[in-house]
Amino acid sequence: MSQQPPPSHARRNASLLLLLAYIGVVAAMTLSPTPLDQGFESAIDKFLGVLHRNGVPEWFGYNKLEFTANILMFVPLGFLLGLALPARIWWVAVLVSPALSVAIELTQAGLLTARFATMSDVFANTIGGLIGTLLAIILRAIVNARDEKVIARALWQAQNQTALPARSR
Repeated sequence: MSQQPPPSHARRNASLLLLLAYIGVVAAMTLSPTPLDQGFESAIDKFLGVLHRNGVPEWFGYNKLEFTANILMFVPLGFLLGLALPARIWWVAVLVSPALSVAIELTQAGLLTARFATMSDVFANTIGGLIGTLLAIILRAIVNARDEKVIARALWQAQNQTALPARSR
């Protein structure tokens, strides 16, 4: 019986590297002394105007845009955690998203006077983390199913190769 090759850690290592870079970017965005949108009110209004002219309903204003941006900001966290963690403890990613969000909001409330901590940010960030984790779980399932098929085919071909007479090879 042939020995199995050692598992590859490329997925985990790449995910961890990207996760560290991502957390650095999020920390810079969320823990800077001034809000990211400060000074960009006019550009945000113009962006919303473009959205409204192109079919986005008028009720989608600044608050909805900010909520959506908070969801999108945490999708990579859930996704990268879902890839970096072993499959048997994927659920830890579900806990990390709200925990990181709460830590950010508490830091903003306690240390950053120009920033505002809100429960809606925690809720939006948690939704984004959950979406990202779900996407990672789906991707892992697809890749695992493909790998199982590739391995099964290779085993089948190896077995049938040895069963053929020497002339027909």
